[in-house]
Amino acid sequence: MTTEKIYNFMGLRKIAAAFSIALLLISIGSLAINGLKFGLDFTGGSLIEVGYQQEPDLNGIRDKLENAGYDDAVVQTFGSPVDILIRMGVAHDPKLGDHVLETLQSGETQELTLRRNEFVGAQVGEELREQGGLGMLLALFMVMVYVAFRFQLKFSVASVTALAHDVLIVLGFFSLFQFDFDLTVLAAILAVIGYSLNDTIVVSDRIRENFRKLRKGDALEIMNVSLSQTLGRTLVTSLTTLLVLVALAVFGGEMIFGFAIALLVGVCVGTYSSIYVAANVLILMGLTKEDLIPQEKPEGEEVDEMP
Repeated sequence: MTTEKIYNFMGLRKIAAAFSIALLLISIGSLAINGLKFGLDFTGGSLIEVGYQQEPDLNGIRDKLENAGYDDAVVQTFGSPVDILIRMGVAHDPKLGDHVLETLQSGETQELTLRRNEFVGAQVGEELREQGGLGMLLALFMVMVYVAFRFQLKFSVASVTALAHDVLIVLGFFSLFQFDFDLTVLAAILAVIGYSLNDTIVVSDRIRENFRKLRKGDALEIMNVSLSQTLGRTLVTSLTTLLVLVALAVFGGEMIFGFAIALLVGVCVGTYSSIYVAANVLILMGLTKEDLIPQEKPEGEEVDEMP
């Protein structure tokens, strides 16, 4: 069939299916029991920005706030090392910023400045949760429509199954380890959908091409050929992306830590799903060469040359 080295990916399809089901069950179970630890963007609370003259010790700031009774305060830099953003899931008090500033000023030789004291209401958080969820559902629906037109209905179902698999596992990861889920993480999940879709489209295009081109071999053999041919491209893309994301997670600071972690998990899972989940679903749905053979048109009609 081909002189290239062919890996027997589909020989492990049952193990991969069991692995995916296990991950999905863990994710769904954690989401049902623990739920997501929504950040201030979704739950509502107070947002305070304090300016320092010199770079402060973030752990020292956390200790001062904890000693003052603000146990759930999230402290992070904002823009520069001397700009400190403090998030609190407490009821808003117009004087809360002054109280926090007084707490932080204690023992400091430098002068601190209160730059912002805002409140994010629960109503806004509820709307963000609803709109974010609708945004993900709409993205999955549009993907299904696009792939159905671009390829074939079975490819559409396989692609959306792989994307839903990736999103559920990322959500389950954040639920299991109780990382804060805020708007940056939601943006990362939407980015994961795009990344995973790109990988799945590349693999699907090669599968369709080989189903039409190769005369010998059953569906499993053609899947192995297609996945082997795209393996190099998939690994190079994933590894270079992971290098950037690791750098963001380590050196990017707390503001984008959740974003980087969500993408790290999503890229790893998306690479795996583009190889195993989508192809596995196509096998289960009984994809055949007849599904991909263009329909012959009667004589006299214009033949569409587009793939």
